[in-house]
Amino acid sequence: MNVLQLSTNENRQSPEACNPSLWAVGGGKGGVGKSIVSLNLAYWLAKLGHKVVLVDADLGGANLHTLLGIKFVQHTLSDYLDKKVDSLNRIAIDTPVPGLRMICGASDIVGLANPKYAQKMKLMKAMSMLEAEHLILDLGAGTDYNTLDFFLYCTYKVVVTTPQPTALQNGYGFIKSALYRAISREFGRNFRLESLIKRATGQDADQPIATMDELIQGFAEVDENYAERLKAIISDFQLYLISNMVKKDKDCKASEIIRTVCQKYLNLEHITLLGNIPYDSQIEECVARMNPAFMTNTKSQSALEFYQLVNSVIKESSHPEKVNDMTPTA
Repeated sequence: MNVLQLSTNENRQSPEACNPSLWAVGGGKGGVGKSIVSLNLAYWLAKLGHKVVLVDADLGGANLHTLLGIKFVQHTLSDYLDKKVDSLNRIAIDTPVPGLRMICGASDIVGLANPKYAQKMKLMKAMSMLEAEHLILDLGAGTDYNTLDFFLYCTYKVVVTTPQPTALQNGYGFIKSALYRAISREFGRNFRLESLIKRATGQDADQPIATMDELIQGFAEVDENYAERLKAIISDFQLYLISNMVKKDKDCKASEIIRTVCQKYLNLEHITLLGNIPYDSQIEECVARMNPAFMTNTKSQSALEFYQLVNSVIKESSHPEKVNDMTPTA
């Protein structure tokens, strides 16, 4: 299985002629660095010549623009949802990084933090029509339905964790919640399966279902066709893991731990380890000052790792001969 299929500078369509690749960057715990990861992925894709739109998809507490040193924004998602503008392209603002635009989230609308499912899908379809090659959604923390639905809609589902035990537990919990959200969307209204899903998701503690094998068996006892559909959902569920704030060699095993647990209990086989990002104190300092200098400091090991991560993704694409082997520069 190839990692994310990215086109390179040569031989590709203009952004207007193709739908963007949809990335979602999520995780179960605040503080693992999802926004920093989203920003750096967007930055290095833009530096490699791709047209990128970065979206602050934390509907309850949008502030991603501050990491780019942007203090005030004229337009946000609220303008689109309030129909003050008729196109998301009109609220996608330029950033200091050539090739990188940004859509700022909104936290000032009553009810925006809990839109209906149809509203979310309408918004995602509009995003998929943006004039870009890559769309990166920086999701909020937690496992609310908004976060999970945005995560599931995207083709490339990236989960960020850190080596801390609580982060590993929350990372696995996020993945499990996303998978069961997909299962519930498919089967939730089937009364013959409702009790099984509740047992698997902890809503029925008296008769818990601990593994996906048990759930598949339960589905099969109701109807073998249901079991086959469930297996298809699991098989199609592809994930990409990034371990952030790595300090020691043993910390590099964090993503592998999550993958192993997901394979054992959720039957997820299509999980790719994208890389390990070292802890960088400069990032914390820049975030506090609302200064994006951490992205362009070529002496930073974390910046180099982000560059290599994105470049290694391109190596796994359909055009390995077009990898950019340049040394990263500001």
